[in-house]
Amino acid sequence: MLNGALRESTYGKFVSELSAHQISCLTGILLFAVVIRQYVRLWPPVSAREAWQIGLFWMGLTVAFEFLFFHYVGGHSWQVLLANYDISAGRLWPLILLWVAVAPYVFFRHSRHSRR
Repeated sequence: MLNGALRESTYGKFVSELSAHQISCLTGILLFAVVIRQYVRLWPPVSAREAWQIGLFWMGLTVAFEFLFFHYVGGHSWQVLLANYDISAGRLWPLILLWVAVAPYVFFRHSRHSRR
């Protein structure tokens, strides 16, 4: 939600809705990278399997939050919410979900290699 507020209060005014969405997806991936890297550093998974479980769990929570909050609180239709998953239309939201799923594993592997 912070990322969306940033988009609306800054660059969203100067580019098309699709471009704003795409920029927002990139900044979202970067913000998630910072948070997930810090999480893995503070509470490292004990195994690669656990890192994958964490990422997939977070991805599930993210999807659930997006649909439940933005439908029931934000008032968006299911059709509008599902449209964010259409990569062929330039919607990049699935890339954020993919990153949330794989990032704990990526940072787990990176931290193991950097300790050697």
